[in-house]
Amino acid sequence: ARRAQEEFGVPVPVIMATIWKESAFIADARPPRTRLLGIIPWKRQSDAYGYPQALKSTWRWYQDSTGRGGADRDDFGDAAHFVAWYHHQSWEKNGITRNDAYRLYLAYYSGHGGYERGTWANNSWLKQAAQRVASQAERYRAQMARCGRL
Repeated sequence: ARRAQEEFGVPVPVIMATIWKESAFIADARPPRTRLLGIIPWKRQSDAYGYPQALKSTWRWYQDSTGRGGADRDDFGDAAHFVAWYHHQSWEKNGITRNDAYRLYLAYYSGHGGYERGTWANNSWLKQAAQRVASQAERYRAQMARCGRL
């Protein structure tokens, strides 16, 4: 996470809070399965996977853009690099400052186009989730400051 911060300018607490919200630091996290007839496990809502809950298509974009073709969504270092890279893209595409955990999470969840169109504006669940990410990033920042890691 520290190397990703140095490369992309996204603070470690923002990277960590995003991963915390997406997967609770579970390497092989996946979205829950839908239920057929309310009881039979069925398809998943998306192909999101791993620490960053990145979609296959977004992960491929990341691999192609960074030259990290061997990166894996269930590898923590790769996931931290991905999150920092994606937030850096949000800075470049949407003008979100790289330490604004709230807006970065809105763009992370909505996608850059969705963020720009404001698809999140009437989504109270997403705005609350983004606030939790921002609060968690602040907690991580304070903890890292106390132990001299910032």
